[in-house]
Parts: sequence; C-alpha cells; structure tokens
Amino acid sequence: MKQYLEVGKLNNTHGVKGELKMLLWCDGIDYIKQFKILYLDSDGKEPLEIASVRSQKDMAIIKFKGIDSIEDAEKIKGRILFGNRDDAEIDEDANYIADLIGCYVVDIDTEEEYGKVVDVLNYGSCDIYDTESWGKHTLIPAIPDVVKEINTEYKVIRIKAMKGLFDED
Repeated sequence: MKQYLEVGKLNNTHGVKGELKMLLWCDGIDYIKQFKILYLDSDGKEPLEIASVRSQKDMAIIKFKGIDSIEDAEKIKGRILFGNRDDAEIDEDANYIADLIGCYVVDIDTEEEYGKVVDVLNYGSCDIYDTESWGKHTLIPAIPDVVKEINTEYKVIRIKAMKGLFDED
C-alpha cells in the first residue's frame, strides 16, 4: 500500500500573502483539515506545514508556513500535494482509490475472476470500477447490490454480478 497519497493540486496563487488555490482530489475540505503537514512528493521528503486551510466553492485556499509572498507561492504552483495516510482517518467502510486499484474482482458465488480494477471513476451517483481482463474493460457500479465485500489487504473485491453486466453482445 502506498503510504503517501495524492490529495490535490496547487493550481494557482491566491492573493499576495502566499496563499494558494488547491483543487481537491479527496472527499473534501474536512479530510484536508485533518492534516498538519502535506508533502510535495510521494516519499514524504518535501514537507510543508499547513498554517491555514479554508473552503472556497469546490476548492481549498491553503497557506503554508514559510510561504509568505506571491513569489514564494509561484514556486510551488502546479505541484501535486500528498498526505501521509497515517495522518488522517476515513470512515470504517471507506477505501482509498489507490488501494482499490489492482484489486481482483471475483464473483461471490462462483469465484469466477472478472479482472482487475485499473481505475475508479465517479460521475456523480456512485463510484464505478473500471475493470480490465485480457484487454477488455468492464465498468462495474460500486453499489451495495453489486459490491458485496472489499478486502484491500488481500486485493480482492467480491461482487454479485447484475444481469447484463458481463453478458456478451
């Protein structure tokens, strides 16, 4: 499992005092507010201590200690931010997308393997697992009627396939 996960991107400066606009790649501002430190790399070697963070529309306005001018902010604009998974909590029944990718999708009744999750999409109503098997992609809705068990430790998602989901045309 990845220790440092992408949480967003610093896509622009905000004002002249070193604040930045952050596009959120996580569940929202409350998740980001759990962190005291975010990182400019996926190894945790470039820490930035958060001075403040607040919501603005569907983004965050974030200020880091030591980034005190628009010139300082310009130097990190465009960078992706990472959070240490140990520094935040998620709901007991929630999973990180990074942990779902690579999981095998298996029929809960027959143990038939449907492929491996290569991406997790969301168009509003629910997550959708993009599953690939032998070059063919199948989109599986991550709803309780379909997804019955997720075990990221063993990299297995057990599903009850809906009628038509895997039927050939």
